[in-house]
Parts: sequence; C-alpha cells; structure tokens
Amino acid sequence: MNNTGKIVTAVAAGAAAGAILGVLFAPDKGSETRRKINDQGKKIAEGVKAKLQKGVEKVNGLKDNIAKTVIDKAEELAG
Repeated sequence: MNNTGKIVTAVAAGAAAGAILGVLFAPDKGSETRRKINDQGKKIAEGVKAKLQKGVEKVNGLKDNIAKTVIDKAEELAG
C-alpha cells in the first residue's frame, strides 16, 4: 500500500473512532447509544463503499488506457 492509501486509511479510522467515542460519551440511554453507533457505522460503511467503487473505476480506467497505449505502440512498431 502506498503512502496515500495509508493516510486515507488512517484518517478514515480516526474519523470512525472519533464518531464512536463521541456517541459513547453522550448522555443518552444505552438503547439510544447503540442505535446511534449502528447508524454511524452504516454511514461510515456506505462512505467507504462509495470510495472503493470510485477507486475500482479509476483503476479500470487506467488499465484500459494502458492496454490501448500498448496496442497502439505495438501497431506502430509493426506497421
């Protein structure tokens, strides 16, 4: 994993930990706290899923560009 990936992972983990700690220290009943943690977890999971999808799309685009460049260069050398 490159440095950017490590930084993004660390920031996401820090944000998740901060959100959970904020809910845990809030003066609510246990059932309300559990509901808030569950809701926050779902939001974080949705955000991570969306970012992973963008990453997959970006990698696929790069792969397609590399493949096209290789084919173009091969045709250029052959022709």
